[in-house]
Amino acid sequence: MSLPHECRGPSPRCADIDWARGVAVIIMIQAHVLDRWTPVATHASLLYRRLDIVNGFAAPLFLWLAGISLAFAGESALRRTGSRRAAWHLVVCRGLEVFILAFLFRLQSYFFNPGGEPIALFRVDILNVLGLAIALAGLTWGIASRRSAQIVALATAASLIALVTPIVTSAAWVDRLPTWFQWYLRRAGEHTVFTLFPWAGFTFGGAAVGSLLAACPHASARDRLQTALALSGLSLVVLGFYAATLPSIYGHSRFWTTSPTFFVVRVGLLLLLGSGLYALAAAARPRQFACGPLLQLGRSSLFVYWIHVPLVYGWVSWPLHHRLTVWQALAAVGLVSLTMYALVDLRDRLLTAWSGRRMERPVSGGEAAAV
Repeated sequence: MSLPHECRGPSPRCADIDWARGVAVIIMIQAHVLDRWTPVATHASLLYRRLDIVNGFAAPLFLWLAGISLAFAGESALRRTGSRRAAWHLVVCRGLEVFILAFLFRLQSYFFNPGGEPIALFRVDILNVLGLAIALAGLTWGIASRRSAQIVALATAASLIALVTPIVTSAAWVDRLPTWFQWYLRRAGEHTVFTLFPWAGFTFGGAAVGSLLAACPHASARDRLQTALALSGLSLVVLGFYAATLPSIYGHSRFWTTSPTFFVVRVGLLLLLGSGLYALAAAARPRQFACGPLLQLGRSSLFVYWIHVPLVYGWVSWPLHHRLTVWQALAAVGLVSLTMYALVDLRDRLLTAWSGRRMERPVSGGEAAAV
């Protein structure tokens, strides 16, 4: 769910981005626990519907942050290698790796849910879209040689994806494509959870913002940019809600799913959230408040996703499926989050111990000759 990224300054990572990814992890866990562990009848309650609006921001936030990290990773590779081709090649390959991981994850889910249909292995979920979006946005980033061209190209691509979403989802030509391709373009029942339109647009938008952030060499410049992004985000939210009151120019468009206006609102809220977390991180830095658990969850978002989905949806927790009230499920969200943090911490400790033993292990004659 993430890419390695680098920020100019005293720390190799940006605390606000890791915090944002940690927030997305918590929202993701909440969305899955509420969906699977509460009765379907409770999904019509006011509390559940309000929580569901919050839950709907987990995926856009992950995709958005992947775009920001994409730009940082590309800039880092460019500085390290001096080759733009090598830099965008690294980013595109990372996207294709995530795409392949999507099928490995589905294979794992198939074994954790005995009796499932083999066709579920090709289900289009967040990792499928994330991998392709990273690869395509990375290619766009690499083709543009100047930073200004990168930002314009990425932002334009994000806007076009949002604008054509209602057209693509209702176009007759999509029916003539192979079934597997159709699943990536429009919803197809249980075979599709996320589609490239409009979800890939968040990664392109995040990459545009990441390119802007990477262009800021000093803290004062980043402060001014974050203020501008916050004002832009507020403007987009107001503009989006106002546009939603106007007659639609599309024959088939739904505000909560395919409407470009809702895309604009979500982008505005993502900009506001990013600027808000940046301000919190800046205020926390002199006080040496790092919020370690949230940082660790954010930095291990793919690991948490990989582990918690089978835990929540699989046979391991079947006695809880559709048996908890909303409030009980919210308490369970806290327990699952703590469990994930404990597993992340355990994994990190084991990796540290293992790497330490490798460093201390004496080198054999054969190994020395190989070196």
